[in-house]
Amino acid sequence: MSQESRSPGELPLSRSAIDRDHAAREREGLLDALWADPATRILPILDGQALLASPQRLTFLAPDALARPAVSAYLGRTVEEAPDAPAGTPIVAALLEDAAHLAEADWRNLRQIGDALSARDAGLFTQALAILNWHASHPFSPRTGEATVVESAGWVRRDPVGGDQVFPRTDPAVIVAVTDHDDRLLLGSNAMWETNRYSLLAGFVDPGESLEAAVVREIEEESGLRVVEPRYAGSQPWPFPASLMVGFTARLAPDQDPAPRPDGVEILDLRWFSREELAAALGEIRLPMRTSIARALIERWFGGPLDA
Repeated sequence: MSQESRSPGELPLSRSAIDRDHAAREREGLLDALWADPATRILPILDGQALLASPQRLTFLAPDALARPAVSAYLGRTVEEAPDAPAGTPIVAALLEDAAHLAEADWRNLRQIGDALSARDAGLFTQALAILNWHASHPFSPRTGEATVVESAGWVRRDPVGGDQVFPRTDPAVIVAVTDHDDRLLLGSNAMWETNRYSLLAGFVDPGESLEAAVVREIEEESGLRVVEPRYAGSQPWPFPASLMVGFTARLAPDQDPAPRPDGVEILDLRWFSREELAAALGEIRLPMRTSIARALIERWFGGPLDA
């Protein structure tokens, strides 16, 4: 990964270099105008994947390079000069149903390439995936069941019967780097993963719950351990399909027995690691991918990159 793609400590999917141009979304017929403008660049999304031009750069298409799909959304305007999109270029995300004419292209998912992309393209891919996932899961009104109408350049869906507006949603989840009295890090193996993959504990925030309360509850539910001093450590969107991962650190309660008790349903195994133990175990266990906030928090605790 080039040093240009991420500054030290910056979370991969929190980066961006785009003016979201919020006010323009209310312009009547904006998407029609953008699809008719040859200066517009289209970011096609197919099955959660985008086209890769190089390790750091996505492929953008001219509007006449593909048929206009049923769902698209205005992402904003670029703010930096680039050969594929001069500053001020409008970018539209397009949800494709098929791409037979692009079958030989290099389609990649965000998990695979998010950490290596430039700030501009990481931000655009993340934004595109989040808004298009919302469209795919909210075609009907939750009140009347009627098919909703897309408005505001792809950022609102309206119930044509009751007139109610449906807005994009984001589901907050906490992810926690828990350390014990000896500054060892707690890692767990989830039932949905390979048996040798370990990561930080995480969970969704309950309705009416603060982030800090969610940290304490989730850790106790999944490990049987009580933690104290939850401290915010950063956040990044995780559009799989619509999460915001809010990172925290927390410490084992002073009077808490450090022996973890995995819940046996979601978490099958829990282990404490010193820095030396984690480095020595890298041939045995797999860590989260570099695109994730989990990997960033683990490496922040470790004090540098881990070659795993």
